[in-house]
Parts: sequence; structure tokens; C-alpha cells
Amino acid sequence: MGCGKDFDTGNCVADILKEIVEAQNDIVENCCDTGCEQSINDLLGETDNGNGLDTVPVILYNKDGSPFKGFGAPKEHHKIGEIVASFIFRVKKVFDDNCAVLELLLSDGETCGHDHLKDPTDQNTKHLEATGICITVNLDCFCHVTCLPAINAFR
Repeated sequence: MGCGKDFDTGNCVADILKEIVEAQNDIVENCCDTGCEQSINDLLGETDNGNGLDTVPVILYNKDGSPFKGFGAPKEHHKIGEIVASFIFRVKKVFDDNCAVLELLLSDGETCGHDHLKDPTDQNTKHLEATGICITVNLDCFCHVTCLPAINAFR
């Protein structure tokens, strides 16, 4: 099999995948039940108007393919609270220099330390809430993003 006949991106895999998508789209509507495009449409109310959703939770992956885990601590009465960790974030800002501010999302009442989180599947995703704990990251350090279904993170 060649590198594709209709595309020439300079990347053989990308060319073939583009041809596959084009062929599939000719046969059937090519929608995903979950994914970034669907979550953004849900957030904007394009699929369910007036849904009250305010966040597209994301999981980021480092260039080596490992999931990125962020750490932070809440402020508690002029002191630093217990350090918490999360694999799931709300994007707050993205700057022109590819830096971004991410807010850690945790399930309601989840204040466990960070030792139990070895993998994103260890994290409870029921009732994810904004924590107010933000970190700044360099987006050039990531190679993959997973968008979870849109939610209401501010209760």
C-alpha cells in the first residue's frame, strides 16, 4: 500500500488516515459519542440547548505517552492545605507562547493525597468540581489530549 494518493502532508501515516476518514465520511456520518469535538458541541449547547454545562475536562499526555498529573494545594485560613493531585483539568487560559493555566478538577469531597493516583483510571470522575487550584504548563511538552464529556464543574 502506498502513502496515499489524495494527500501529501509529508507524513505517510497522516496521508493514509486522511484518506480513510474521507472514505468513511462518504459512507456514513463520522461522529463520535465522546471526544473533543462532541464535548465542545455539548458545552456550546449545539446538541442540547440550555444544558448548563461549563467545562470540558481534559487529560493531557506527556511526549513519552504517560499521562500528566498535576499537583497543587488549596489555601486554608492563610495556610497551605494538603497537597492534592489530579489527571483531569479545566483549561482556564491559553497564551500565545503556548503556556496555559489549568485548574485541577476533583470529585466532590475528594481530598485524598496523591499517592493513590497512579493512572487516570484511578481517579473518580463522578461529580468532578473545580478546585480553584491552578497550575501553569508549557503546552509544547504534551503530545496528546483526551476530552471527557462536558460537565458542570461549578456548583
